[in-house]
Amino acid sequence: MNRAQYLSISLFSLSLVIFAVILQQTGYQGVSFLPCPLCILQRIAYFGIAISCFLAAGISPLKKSFQFLAVLSAAFGGAIAGKQVWLLSHPEASCGVDPLEVWINQFQLAQGLPWLFKADGICSAKLPTILGLQVPEWSLLWFLVLLLFLTLTLFKKSVPKR
Repeated sequence: MNRAQYLSISLFSLSLVIFAVILQQTGYQGVSFLPCPLCILQRIAYFGIAISCFLAAGISPLKKSFQFLAVLSAAFGGAIAGKQVWLLSHPEASCGVDPLEVWINQFQLAQGLPWLFKADGICSAKLPTILGLQVPEWSLLWFLVLLLFLTLTLFKKSVPKR
């Protein structure tokens, strides 16, 4: 991959987090989208992709290593988003307040940037759909797209420059 592709993925990942924060702050269709613990973990995974791709764009000798970290972040985020999508279709499996919420909210990031990292929502809450999909379903879709693209390009042989 080239520098522009890494930077594009980085900006795309950051824009997904910005969109989530906008939904959290302004709501949609009169409903506030409070982030649950799984949402916060997905934000961290998107940041992991963004930072790894940004570093891959800037440090050429280590770009494959940073891309591998981006692949791991996308896989982690996809697993978390998959768990949340499963919880949406099996709400009886949720006990309401997640014990993970207490653990996440004790971190310095959650205390220093509560508008970005504080978990307040319930993971199995049914919220209005956006273009037919719930936010966790959108998140799972984007994690899978990023994972596929990053993995395929990680193992692609680079063409030597002439």
